[in-house]
Amino acid sequence: MSAPFSSYAAEIYLRGLGDEVPRYPADPSHLEEAARSVLTDGPFGYIAGGAGQGTTMRANRSAFDRHGFVPRMLRDTTSRDWSTTVLGTSMPAPLLTAPIGVMSILHADGELAVARAAASLGVPMVLSTASSYTTEEVAEASGDGPRWYQLYWPTEDAVTVSLLQRARAAGYTTLVVTLDTWTLGWRPVDLDGAYLPFLRGVGTAIPFSDPAFRAGLAKAPEDDLMAAVGRWVPMFTGTALRWDRLDLLREHWDGPIVLKGVQHVDDALHALDAGMDGIIVSNHGGRQVDRAIGSLDALPGIVGAVGGRAPVLFDSGVRTGSDAAVALALGADAVLLGRPMAYGLAIGGEEGVRHVLRSVLAELDLTLALAGFADLASLRAAPDVLGRVPAR
Repeated sequence: MSAPFSSYAAEIYLRGLGDEVPRYPADPSHLEEAARSVLTDGPFGYIAGGAGQGTTMRANRSAFDRHGFVPRMLRDTTSRDWSTTVLGTSMPAPLLTAPIGVMSILHADGELAVARAAASLGVPMVLSTASSYTTEEVAEASGDGPRWYQLYWPTEDAVTVSLLQRARAAGYTTLVVTLDTWTLGWRPVDLDGAYLPFLRGVGTAIPFSDPAFRAGLAKAPEDDLMAAVGRWVPMFTGTALRWDRLDLLREHWDGPIVLKGVQHVDDALHALDAGMDGIIVSNHGGRQVDRAIGSLDALPGIVGAVGGRAPVLFDSGVRTGSDAAVALALGADAVLLGRPMAYGLAIGGEEGVRHVLRSVLAELDLTLALAGFADLASLRAAPDVLGRVPAR
C-alpha cells in the first residue's frame, strides 16, 4: 500500500534532523507573501486581484469560515483511501488544478511546470485556453498524467472546432467550458496598472498556433503580432454565450462536457437538460462579478438539485486542504485548486507547484482522518459531519 498523503509532513520533520527547513511555506498566506516578493506588480495583481472592491473574494473565504467539522473519535482511520473517479478520470484524491491562464507571467516554465508537477502526483490538470504554451506542448509535458481542457469559447465556430479537435488529439479527456468570463469583469488592480497580458500576445499560444485561427490572418502572428492580437481579443471576449450554442460543443466533442461558473440551481438543472455531463460551482475566484455570493454558499443547493445525476465540482476560495475537505463534506465530487498553486509556481516553478499540491493533499488527508473518516464513502454517508460556526 502506498504511503498516505500525510507522509509529506513526516518527510519535512525528518529533514529537520539535518537542520533542513522547507524551501517553500506550508501556510497559504505565506505562499502569497512569498509570491509577492518575486513578482512585479502587474503579474502579482493579475493573479491575486479580483473584481471591484474584492467583495466576492472575501465572500468566498467567509463562506468557509461559517463551516466547521465535528470530529468523531475512536474510529479506525489509520489506513485511508481518497481515490475517486470523476467523469472517467481516475485520481488519487478528489483534487484537480484549476485552469489558470498566462502562467508564464509567474514563471518561465508556466503551464509546462504545472503539467509536470501534477502528472508526477497523478493529479489531473485543467489546461486553460489562455495558456502560454500550446495544447500539444502541455500534453507532452504531462506525459501519461490525466488532463482536461478548458475552453474560452471563440465567436468563430471554425476556430472553436479546431481547438476542440486539437485537445482531443492531444489526449485531453474532459472539456471544461467557462461561462462567466465571456467578457472581462471590472478589475481595478489590473486597470490601475493598465495590465492585460493578452494585448502583448502573452497567453495566446493556443490560438496563435491554431490553423483555423491563422487562416484568417494576412500574416502569421510571428510576423505581425498586433494583427493577431486584434483578431483574437474580440473573438474570445465581448460576446455573451447562449444555451442554444451548446449543441456545437456536443457535436464536436465526444467526451464529457462540464460547465464552469454555475452559481444558481436553475442553471445547473438547465445544463443537465442541455445534455451536459457535470457542473463546476465557481465564481472565477471573485474575479468577475463583485458582490456575488460565495461559491461555497451555492454548493449545497446545487448538489441537492443535481447530485447523483451528474458530478458537481467546486472552485473558488480554496486555499488549504481543510478548505477542500469542507467542500467535499458539503457534497462536491472534487475540488479545483487555483491561487495557491499559482503562488507555488511563482516561487519555485515545478518544484513549487509540487510542494503546494503535496501540502494540500497532506492537509486534506489529515483533516478528514482526524475528523473520523477514512474514505469518501464514509464522509458522504455522514449527515452531521459539519457544524455551523457562530458569527463573530
